[in-house]
Amino acid sequence: MSEGHRGEHRAQRGVAFATCVFVTFVFVCSVFVSSVFVDPAFVSLGARSEVPRNGSIRGRVELRRAPTPVERRPQVAELGSPGARDLPDLLRSVVYLESAPRGAFETTESGRAIMDQRNETFVPHILTITTGTTVDFPNSDRFFHNVFSLSKTKRFDLGRYAAGGSRSVTFDRPGIVRVFCEIHTHMSAFILVFSHPFFALTEPDGRYRIDNVPPGTYSVVAWHEGTATDPKPATIADADAELDFTIK
Repeated sequence: MSEGHRGEHRAQRGVAFATCVFVTFVFVCSVFVSSVFVDPAFVSLGARSEVPRNGSIRGRVELRRAPTPVERRPQVAELGSPGARDLPDLLRSVVYLESAPRGAFETTESGRAIMDQRNETFVPHILTITTGTTVDFPNSDRFFHNVFSLSKTKRFDLGRYAAGGSRSVTFDRPGIVRVFCEIHTHMSAFILVFSHPFFALTEPDGRYRIDNVPPGTYSVVAWHEGTATDPKPATIADADAELDFTIK
């Protein structure tokens, strides 16, 4: 083989080797890129590490003072018998965040709620709602009622209406509304209107739970029959928060 042919052969082998190295490099790079950017497990892991989950604040509210129900006026057929009262309803408290997390109202809808008048009692005794909610006040008794409130949050007077009737009020400002009946002075109730959905009504045993709270540190308050506790801090991070209150 002449010297020229040998040189040409060596050049061809060099090109083939360089081509092989290049193809191998491209293959290795493609495998690495696909494993990092395409693998669903990797993407899922990254998403979990970057987006903290929402959590819950739960605990118990202890009432040191026992609520005393106000007895209704006895009817003629009930003279000598005590009026029935729903004591468990009076044992309920409200726990809420003092301020709403950012973005709390991106998907809010106005709704409806009911505060009945039954057995000369407002049912429920405590109603918790968000701003924009319309509350219906049906009369389930056999006689007239006249629902009204002098509260700064919402002042109204529904006038007298008979059994089977119902009138409504829309609550457009946050705050506490005390509700009375102009005819039956022993009747009273509370409506707590919030500008966010992060609140909970306790069970009769005092236990509560506020769900879907975004990560962060919040001031939490417990309220019962017009008495509010001092705020307590609660942090939602890697775990749910436990927070107990005592109302004296």
